[in-house]
Amino acid sequence: MDFIQQGNTGKLGKWKYLLPVLGFFGIIALNFVAILLLDLDVDEMMRKSIERNGANWFLFESLIPMAIFLAGLFIWVKYVHKQSITSLTTSRKKIDWKRIFFAFTLWGIITAAMTIAAYYLTPEDFVWNLDWNKFLILAAIAIVLVPIQTSFEEYFFRGYLMQGLATVVKNRWFPLLFTSIVFGLMHGANPEVDKLGPIIMVYYIGTGLFLGVITLMDEGLELALGFHAANNLITALLVTSDWTAFQTDSIFRDVSEPSAGFDILIPVLVIFPILLFVFAKKYNWTNWKEKLTGKIVAISTSDDNYKVID
Repeated sequence: MDFIQQGNTGKLGKWKYLLPVLGFFGIIALNFVAILLLDLDVDEMMRKSIERNGANWFLFESLIPMAIFLAGLFIWVKYVHKQSITSLTTSRKKIDWKRIFFAFTLWGIITAAMTIAAYYLTPEDFVWNLDWNKFLILAAIAIVLVPIQTSFEEYFFRGYLMQGLATVVKNRWFPLLFTSIVFGLMHGANPEVDKLGPIIMVYYIGTGLFLGVITLMDEGLELALGFHAANNLITALLVTSDWTAFQTDSIFRDVSEPSAGFDILIPVLVIFPILLFVFAKKYNWTNWKEKLTGKIVAISTSDDNYKVID
């Protein structure tokens, strides 16, 4: 059975899908409206919070809600939809941890290599920021909570929302594009957007599209879970700046003037296609058109067979 159609294995009902979706986006919308109406300076609030309690405590406070969201999503799927967490994760009989660790290791090495290369090419853009006492606390918080944060985003967008949309629209391309765009727009409130401009949204939406493609082609979230965890965790540990969403007691601090150019597009236009090639070769992906744009295969209500919905 295809991963995207596995939303059909639970107890359906549009309201069951709508409530978590409206709840999550409602919280984001209320937060955005409050910022506008109260004319809050988010950057200044972050700065004062970090000065008062430290970057590690600020990171902890930022990540804990994601742990609550992930637990809530799992409970909702298991007890309201009566769907297994495994079927929300993968089309395989059990979660393939080797896939998660492969994607994590591959992207972790690439991210670390690019950061170190940038440090040696433009050393004036970085300062050594390592304080072992603060860094060890950061590592403990990040290693536990960052993968939970990224897992919530993957389970919500590439799992729950993608499978839910598929039960309604009966195709693959719309859930892929919709979740990718919304995933990108969700990052629109990040400080990076204000500093780098709208072009950064190409990276956010492009990353969402990349994660959606590898999920559909690989019939599961494992590669996306590993990639996303490595992306946020390695970055949080290695480098920070005063204008990013993650401000941590990392090894390096980027002190360069924020600017956006073609380098923002390199991951989307160059690196992600190369990763797609690597994954495709390793896991023998075929039938790209059908898996990314084809019709949804629905489960028969009478037996375990399934048929194509016209």
